[in-house]
Amino acid sequence: MTSPEQQFETLARGAEEILPEGGLLERLRLCAREGRPLRVKQGFDPTAPDIHLGHAVGLRKLRQFQDLGHQVVLIVGDTTGMVGDPSGLTKTRPQLTSEQVEANARTYLEQFHRVLDPDPAPPRRPVEIHRNSDWLSKMQFMDVIHLASRYTLARILERDDFAKRQAAQQPIGLHELLYPLMQGYDSIAVRADVEMGGTDQKFNLLVGRALQEHYGQLPQVILTVPLLPGLDGVQRMSKSLGNYIGVTDPPHEMFGKVMSIPDSVMPIYWRLGAEATDAELEAVDRELADSGVNPMTVKKRLGLRIVTLCHGKEAAEQARRDFETQFSRREAPDSLPTWTPAVKGEVGIKDLLVLSGLAASGSAAWRAVEQGAVSIDGVRITDRGYRHNLAGPFVLRLGRKMIRVEMPSGS
Repeated sequence: MTSPEQQFETLARGAEEILPEGGLLERLRLCAREGRPLRVKQGFDPTAPDIHLGHAVGLRKLRQFQDLGHQVVLIVGDTTGMVGDPSGLTKTRPQLTSEQVEANARTYLEQFHRVLDPDPAPPRRPVEIHRNSDWLSKMQFMDVIHLASRYTLARILERDDFAKRQAAQQPIGLHELLYPLMQGYDSIAVRADVEMGGTDQKFNLLVGRALQEHYGQLPQVILTVPLLPGLDGVQRMSKSLGNYIGVTDPPHEMFGKVMSIPDSVMPIYWRLGAEATDAELEAVDRELADSGVNPMTVKKRLGLRIVTLCHGKEAAEQARRDFETQFSRREAPDSLPTWTPAVKGEVGIKDLLVLSGLAASGSAAWRAVEQGAVSIDGVRITDRGYRHNLAGPFVLRLGRKMIRVEMPSGS
């Protein structure tokens, strides 16, 4: 049997933060003495039909708990989803109807098991799944008042999201103030030993810990995992922002989305989305630092790895071939005019468009980028901060105008 110390070493690897310090190892030892598994909870609000790669970061950590014989408890937030988590937002979320949430929830139940084992053999345990409407929708108004009395307004308003919105004079709905209490009550309902979430969930997880103590339960340990950036490379991957890669996206679409991410976030995609080992990460860092390596080759390998994790090797290879056929061959005929830049290294997308003659001015280049009319080797560029490494030939496109960029001989 794996010792608590060995389990802790596995579970702490890749975690962003564990609170309180030493709490997870202490709880592992307690459960070992009591002869029971940890109850490890994570909640997901079904605000869109798909679970995305950002969710998969946490689900893979839950799989580690499951592999060690602990009880994974998933909460489908069909009630919290209608309120809307304010974490990381600068304005109130649009509220969903119960019908919208229910339709999304149905897809979640199938998608969870793309990462977690649906039919495990011992020592793994089947995943325990609850909808938080099972307890939240049954509350009477005085139950809500009693729950709200366990936390102060001052502490709720301390959270960074609300403080920023207050400073910017952005409205905060009263229902949003209740969201952390609702999520915290989920921990009470399932008697969670550990709650997991992204780093943006830290406040909500701490509320759950405080409420459990008020209700006479042993406060949960908090484990946060890093956030995966979205396709823009700036904001976190989010269903609400539409910048996500769904775990059920078709292979060709998933590959294409990976190819659209900025080069700057490739290392974190390798680490969080592709489950790269430390040795692989070091190799990727060396390649990206080498001016003689075209980052597109590294990105294609990344797309291949991510699609393989979700759909298998054969589907991933086909998605890569389809991408190369569609963009590198069919859309780039041999008769394209060529341009050999006088500069080397990384060049911003605006300068690239102007220097190549595809854009008449910087402002025209910016407009084209913002309108989604610019691509490199078929990958649409929508980030004004995008920089391309002139380390190998590629096809640059603005609308219907295309040009083949060739490197000078000997470069």
